[in-house]
Amino acid sequence: MRDQIERYWSELAAVTYNMPYALMEQAAELMLECQQRGGTIFVFGNGGSAATASHFACDLAKGTRTNGLPTFRVVALTDNVPLLTAWGNDTNYDRVFAEQLVALVRPGDLVMAISASGNSPNVLEAVAAARLAAATIVSLTGRTGGQLVAGSDLAICVPSDSIEQVEDAHLIIAHSLCVAMRDYLRTATLPQAQYARSLAGHTTTIDTRT
Repeated sequence: MRDQIERYWSELAAVTYNMPYALMEQAAELMLECQQRGGTIFVFGNGGSAATASHFACDLAKGTRTNGLPTFRVVALTDNVPLLTAWGNDTNYDRVFAEQLVALVRPGDLVMAISASGNSPNVLEAVAAARLAAATIVSLTGRTGGQLVAGSDLAICVPSDSIEQVEDAHLIIAHSLCVAMRDYLRTATLPQAQYARSLAGHTTTIDTRT
């Protein structure tokens, strides 16, 4: 048992050394651009990826909040269970995310699709709906990326064939993006805060003598 546990952790550590960090930086930049133009970020996936989507939405909405700057507008399409089951029952499960996007997504929004295989039909349907709405599509997927890569503007493929380790890496990606963007936003507000403090501490004398 211990050997298997240690092997899992060793393999996961090896995965982290080979991650596409430049693509993660690009993903962060796209998300910040979406925030700055007042767009909405939509996140979704199945199973473990659904849990990651909900977790990511929570951290992005709350954990990156910075005084003086707009917050991220983010929606996890996994969280409205009545709506998911209604679309699954009235159409089919392949449409549970796509139909939500049809109603909500707008040009300039960003859609983050999470799928270890890259071949989940409902994820691919949602990506197609987002593409029709002229949204930007970022995907988190596994080594090959499946069909999801072709439908994405930016695809971050975790270099592993283990679904568990891919899902582990997806959550780490989400955390690292949130931490990086939070630090970036807070650093960006420093010059403004310093300027405000300098104004508060500076008094101007106006000569009213005639």
